[in-house]
Amino acid sequence: MKEKAKPEKAPELLTIFKVNWSPAFEQFMRNRLAMGYFRYGPLNKQPKGLYDNVGSIRKRLALFEKTGNDEILVDIANLCMCEFVNGTHPTKHFKSVDDGIHVEQKG
Repeated sequence: MKEKAKPEKAPELLTIFKVNWSPAFEQFMRNRLAMGYFRYGPLNKQPKGLYDNVGSIRKRLALFEKTGNDEILVDIANLCMCEFVNGTHPTKHFKSVDDGIHVEQKG
């Protein structure tokens, strides 16, 4: 009888965090958030609902699709964080679930 192959050992979480992250993207986000501090003030001091983050995300995504400018992706990520912190959706919450919606492969 053939011996069952042992499953590969999963990498440590710190290893996964290192390979599934972009320090350059994070630095661009931080740089733009620093500039945003001077334009809009501290993120945690802004009144909830003052800015239309979701509307701006939609507009910027359309602009990214036209131009391909990665700077816009950084702006979208920051706007997502702003909405996470200061959003006003009437049923706003965080519940970790697998909704079955995953990125599809092109091809």
